[in-house]
Amino acid sequence: MQINFIVFYHMNINALITIDPDILSGQPVFAGTRVPVESLFDHLEAGVSLDEFLDDFPTVAKAQAIAVLDIANKLLTSKNINQLYAAAA
Repeated sequence: MQINFIVFYHMNINALITIDPDILSGQPVFAGTRVPVESLFDHLEAGVSLDEFLDDFPTVAKAQAIAVLDIANKLLTSKNINQLYAAAA
């Protein structure tokens, strides 16, 4: 499944992540899959490379994973991080 990174980069988060009570009880998953977004971060935290993650979950496009990481980066490096953290806590 080949997806253009530029297309995903400009899409909003709703096009990248699905939250549906009928899919894994509402756990956020990569759109079009049943792969929890959390699994990407768990794999990276465990030292697994992005390519290995993609091998383990072939339904996730590389562009999807990179776009989600980019969004996380932007959120965590935002000048408003304290407000974001307070809202999430």
